[in-house]
Amino acid sequence: MGQAMTGDTMPERNESDSRKLLGRLRDAMAGDDEGQERLDKITHLIATSMGCEVCSIYLFRDEETLELCATEGLNKDAVHETRMRMGEGLVGRVAKRKRVINTPDAPQATGFRYMPETGEELFSSFLGVPIQRLGDMLGVLVVQSKTAREFNPDEVYALEVVAMVLAEMTELGAFVGEGAAMSARHSQPVMLRGTIAQDGVAEGHVWLHEPRVVVSNPIADDPEVEAERLIEAVDTLRLSVDQMMTMSQGDKDQQEVIQTYRMFANSKSWMSRMQADIVQGLSAEAAVEKEQSLARARIGQSSDSYMRERLSDLDDLSNRLLRILTGQGSDTGAEMPTDPILIARNIGPAELLEYGRNLRGIVLEQGSVGSHAAIVARALAIPLLVNTGRITNEALNGDHVMIDGEQGIVHLRPEDTVATAFRDKIAMQAAAQERYASFRDKPGQTKCGAVVALHMNAGLMADLPSLESSGAEGVGLFRTELQFLVRNKMPRRSDLSVLYKRVLDAAQGKRVVFRTLDIGSDKVLPYMKPNDEPNPALGWRAIRVGLDKPGIMRMQLQALCRAADGGPLTVMFPFVAQFEEYRAARAEVDKAVAREVRLGHTLPSRIEVGAMLELSLIHI
Repeated sequence: MGQAMTGDTMPERNESDSRKLLGRLRDAMAGDDEGQERLDKITHLIATSMGCEVCSIYLFRDEETLELCATEGLNKDAVHETRMRMGEGLVGRVAKRKRVINTPDAPQATGFRYMPETGEELFSSFLGVPIQRLGDMLGVLVVQSKTAREFNPDEVYALEVVAMVLAEMTELGAFVGEGAAMSARHSQPVMLRGTIAQDGVAEGHVWLHEPRVVVSNPIADDPEVEAERLIEAVDTLRLSVDQMMTMSQGDKDQQEVIQTYRMFANSKSWMSRMQADIVQGLSAEAAVEKEQSLARARIGQSSDSYMRERLSDLDDLSNRLLRILTGQGSDTGAEMPTDPILIARNIGPAELLEYGRNLRGIVLEQGSVGSHAAIVARALAIPLLVNTGRITNEALNGDHVMIDGEQGIVHLRPEDTVATAFRDKIAMQAAAQERYASFRDKPGQTKCGAVVALHMNAGLMADLPSLESSGAEGVGLFRTELQFLVRNKMPRRSDLSVLYKRVLDAAQGKRVVFRTLDIGSDKVLPYMKPNDEPNPALGWRAIRVGLDKPGIMRMQLQALCRAADGGPLTVMFPFVAQFEEYRAARAEVDKAVAREVRLGHTLPSRIEVGAMLELSLIHI
């Protein structure tokens, strides 16, 4: 379909049938018709333009159910009556696989399901294309004819272009109204399940980390103008990528990522496909989204982790290009709600720390329990769910949202009954907290008279103010790895010393136990190459990394000695499984102290050294 071209030339092609059809669709959309009337007009226009006896539009009623919502050529009584499950019949297979099905003999095709109420037994040829937006399946567009033939590539391409426009129209609510085919998107209650990365419950309003780009003009008025807009936007994108490359000089890992961006941004085939879409009648924005959606469908289900990472890069680049074209940058003018629940596809630890404790909760479409963002969320005690389906496609800024981090459920725009039950749960937890507060300041004493000291865990300066209000007698575990995880390079000894001193000052004389660097397994430094091993949780991590890289351990121990500033210091080594490991680590403390003496620095008044013991129980 079309010929190869450079990034700066338009493909040579006469006005296409799809462009004419899109023009008619635009005229149909301009009227005051209700949603169902619009869908009926669209099926008639497509069938007539493509010379087919049948055109049908199937849309999702829920995540698993497709419904015949409009048709030209099939039995009208079947509209809103015929339904099928995902993967059922040829239409269901198109939806499940997110791929085109084109066959001259539908009844003999794999997966065919006969639906007698539609009257489709008269039609042999079948062409079905997915109606999708950025990988989010909305439905299936189908044309059929009595003549047994396979639709040619031009016809397939034209129907894909029309399906792209239908996806945008659906997103904009063009098919909503009395007797409509579907309810308005982003207005109905949605319940999604995710994986619990930090428990807790929270209620608030959505704050999107990267607001959705809304394409309000999917059909081009003037293809020449749209082509020029695309070229200018891509030039701007390439310039911004080059600037990113310049700014990342000296950071090899960052440069490798940006080099991938540069490769995509300068891809002639990517540019060629978008220009071909414009020739067919799409606007520049719609052309970008069409290629992004197709890439997601093609690569998104791949089990190859490398390919999935490349898809993430292409997604990010496409979104940057869309923001350039629409002017919908990160500064949209929206104000963060007072009770924000952050919604994002994914997020890095540094970006999450910038939000800090302002967040009520976090929901990520991707991510993992062991991600750096999850580690930060746990340190901040903010409820976090990861792998939460299509949350970024469903949520809009300001939507009411509730997170049940104990059941792994997100309620988006919840119904009143759900909201009431959820608030009852929050009230019960608040009552429990009040009960805990009533004996917070009492000593931790057992019935036999033994007194147990209760300490809190911490990992950020933001944790220290709660030391007083919690009633804890000190910090029993201060995680030092967060300061390493949120940076793109190894922190300096002087920076760590300042931070540790601030922690000790904030503790106001109460004991703070600093756990030395615990990295490895699910906590991998961005600037340290991870080991490929069968069981990283029990392998090269924590104390073993420190002993293999003693320079890092010595630097941290020296920073701790200087932070004590003549006061007491308590250090704990993590993941100690053998006495030899503890003895080697304890020797590093002595070396650090000896070096501080040689440099004339003030030593801690007392140094306590301990270990977290890791035990493996083997049953024979």
